[in-house]
Amino acid sequence: MKILDVKNVKTSFYTHLGEVQAVRGVTFDLEEGDVLGIVGESGSGKSVTSLSVMNLIEEPGRIKEGEIWFNGVDLTKLDNREMSQYRGDKIAMIFQDPMTSLNPVYSIKNQMIEVIRRHTDLTKSEALKRAKELLTLVGIPDPELQIYDFPHQFSGGMRQRALIATAISCNPTLLIADEPTTALDVTIQAQILELLKSIQDKTKMSIILITHDLGVIAELSTHVIVMYGGLIMEKGTVEDVFYRHQHPYTKGLYKSIPKSTKKSKERLVPIEGSPPDLMNPPKGCPFSPRCPHTMKICLEKQAPLFRISSSHTSACWLQHEEAPEVEGFTRIKGAN
Repeated sequence: MKILDVKNVKTSFYTHLGEVQAVRGVTFDLEEGDVLGIVGESGSGKSVTSLSVMNLIEEPGRIKEGEIWFNGVDLTKLDNREMSQYRGDKIAMIFQDPMTSLNPVYSIKNQMIEVIRRHTDLTKSEALKRAKELLTLVGIPDPELQIYDFPHQFSGGMRQRALIATAISCNPTLLIADEPTTALDVTIQAQILELLKSIQDKTKMSIILITHDLGVIAELSTHVIVMYGGLIMEKGTVEDVFYRHQHPYTKGLYKSIPKSTKKSKERLVPIEGSPPDLMNPPKGCPFSPRCPHTMKICLEKQAPLFRISSSHTSACWLQHEEAPEVEGFTRIKGAN
């Protein structure tokens, strides 16, 4: 069953220098129980997309166009009071930086209990019991004592676990994890990913996982969206995007990953150039200045999402039936 349907969402920030078009027409959906990975470089529009879903875009930004349907309700039509009935209850979010997401002057106990009591009918003692159970679930040692600690007394990994515990405290239908392993060391990253995977297996909640790390995406996701310049460049199943990627940007991301299976030494291949200026986005494909296969039409018009298979689409003119043949790109008969 489809629980989230995002249709042509455009989100901009209106600064004194002009309009920054952070998200320029994003469309995707999410099925119940699926994990959708959104990947791309910094500034590609990943986090703004997630904040748009949560309806947390603040001035000087706003969602200027599009629809975000969650279980039959268009969230873009709700005011802040109405939206508060969804946030934390039906839709929860794990933010990037656990230190700034937790209030330093309140204990972990107070912050967790506040969320639980706001969205449930539990008493204060019942909420405390629930909070301790959640801290145990996410692997916090000795939760009976540590629940009374303050955020600065937790390590980075423990703070992230506390945020995850708070996010799932009301059994949300949808969990948005915005770079949940950023700034954590590799060992803690693996533990956090394993924790999210375990929670998803137990609760069957849908997850949107946002990251710039393709390895993280491969670990958890069932479907993947590749974003660049505020647009979707490619989307499909994990197998589609990892093993049959068809957009030059996705290929560039894949080539820049260290391959631990390679026996011989191999240089990483960086993507030359810089991301586009979204205050003055290019007329055509935003990746065209950095793409090794740029054609005249790429500079003039953004490609539609060409259908490669029933689950796989790519916004690249090289997949058009009249485009020149390039090794590694699949030919199709038409576009969506």
